[in-house]
Amino acid sequence: MTTDTPTAAFPTLEDWQHWTLVMGRAQQMLLEAWADSWKSGEPAPGLKLPPAPDPMAMMTAGAEAWSKGLAAWGQMLGGIQQAGSQKDKRFAAPEWRDHPVYDTIRQTYLAISDQMMKSVDEADGLDEEARQRLRFVTKGVIDAMSPSNFALTNPEVLKATLESRGENLLNGLRHMLDDMRAGQLSQVPKGAYEVGRNLATTPGKVIHETPLYQLIHYAPVTETVLETPLVIFPPWINRYYILDLTPEKSFVRWCVENGISLFMVSWKSADESVRDITLDDYVLRGQVDAIDTVRDLLGVEAVNVIGYCVAGTTLAATLALLAARGEADKVASATFFTAQVDFSEAGDLKLFLGPETMALLDQLSADTGLIDGRIMAATFNQLRGRDLLWNYVVNNYLLGKEPPPFDLLHWNGDVTNLPAGWHRDYLVSLYQENKLVEPGGIIVDGTPIDLTKIATPLYIQAGREDHIAPPQSVWKLMDHVPGDKRFVLAGSGHIAGVVNPPSAGKYQHWINEGEPKSLEEFIEGAREVKGSWWPDWLAWLRRRNPKEVPATGARVPGEGKLKPIEDAPGRYVRTR
Repeated sequence: MTTDTPTAAFPTLEDWQHWTLVMGRAQQMLLEAWADSWKSGEPAPGLKLPPAPDPMAMMTAGAEAWSKGLAAWGQMLGGIQQAGSQKDKRFAAPEWRDHPVYDTIRQTYLAISDQMMKSVDEADGLDEEARQRLRFVTKGVIDAMSPSNFALTNPEVLKATLESRGENLLNGLRHMLDDMRAGQLSQVPKGAYEVGRNLATTPGKVIHETPLYQLIHYAPVTETVLETPLVIFPPWINRYYILDLTPEKSFVRWCVENGISLFMVSWKSADESVRDITLDDYVLRGQVDAIDTVRDLLGVEAVNVIGYCVAGTTLAATLALLAARGEADKVASATFFTAQVDFSEAGDLKLFLGPETMALLDQLSADTGLIDGRIMAATFNQLRGRDLLWNYVVNNYLLGKEPPPFDLLHWNGDVTNLPAGWHRDYLVSLYQENKLVEPGGIIVDGTPIDLTKIATPLYIQAGREDHIAPPQSVWKLMDHVPGDKRFVLAGSGHIAGVVNPPSAGKYQHWINEGEPKSLEEFIEGAREVKGSWWPDWLAWLRRRNPKEVPATGARVPGEGKLKPIEDAPGRYVRTR
């Protein structure tokens, strides 16, 4: 059998000896994994190996069987035409086109995929919610059944298996067992990144600490800084350093280099000490406390604030609370990164809020009152299963390769635990019942919340391809909050649309200086600007608060009344 054209061949004695050794090593690895699991008390990996086959004959037979099965599907769906012109990186290797069997598999699979998705869109008797759910499930099934995901129907895997004489499968099994022990799919090589070494390295000090968060004050690098400081609230479902990745991608470093006195909240990964916290805690003992701490430290009347994703949702509640209490002047401006307040069009995440999911969350958190962050990570990965799940199944387990280093995906896998009660209330009160946009629908510390009372100037950023906070959902903040607002639509999605430094020269953004009444009107009259939207935001911020002061005294971490607790990035970001 050649590596270019798989055909059956009679195995030699040497072949049999080699593949018997391969299967024996695989069995040894499984036995060792089971032994480790017995020692730790964890369930053993439920894997069974078949008897050692003739690998070459089995590979060819499997591919041909798959091809015939796809053809049968095509006949059942009405004799669909093959879709050879489609581009798909799963089938980028030349073998998918050069070999007639695999070319047929590829074309037929893509055609069937198109037909199945078209059938969902044309199905009668479905309301939009049911259609969206069916569309998501169908896409998940299609992605899972891709021939690229199976060793016997992926020519790249067959070629690697022959060339390495099975070492790729042994390496893949080793990777899979390691991931099973960790309870999480690996998306970056182990040891490639470390917080404080090559991530989250912007110099600063932790100058304030509560059971819920640490407050990091970053060291200035310019002689003068904006008088009004900036406090950033990242989402507590992830680590804050998404905004302080490698130096060339760091929003934090870029802000400091542009003369901003910057403070970052680093939320604590939930443990039993904070298992019972609620919205009141995140608003009062989180966001309001951080705002007041910075105001008092620097002796300023107001601060600028940023809320990212779910922290932006609670920031809207914080602003409404301050307005209701006559304290709105504590915040000079507020910026929202991909944040939602109206969840009527909240996207695919709403598909995970059925009674079965809620019951499962209750079951998983019954003993500890906490939700393991790996559950949330798996949920977000399912939203982009082709790229964030199956891509790594093929690369890590079938090809036996290490995944390439990627700082963003390291962050994606650096999960945080969540307080189960508060997380459930968030999903029910906001995603399901959409109470935040009802005046008085949410009560914080005894005060009814009304978003229409917010008069703080707002900068609202959305991502055009955001699958977590869709732009049409983010736009609704424009409808519910009156006053001075600027909306910017960024290229890319929930993360890359935000973390897009000007130096990268990537993507684009759209601005509209008119007064559009909807996202559609915004897009219709928008002007495209190449590159990052960060400079637009900085110009907006400086127009509102242009005064600068010397970067001395309390503007230097530890030089004011709050003494350093430890160096940035602090302990909380490292705890799991």
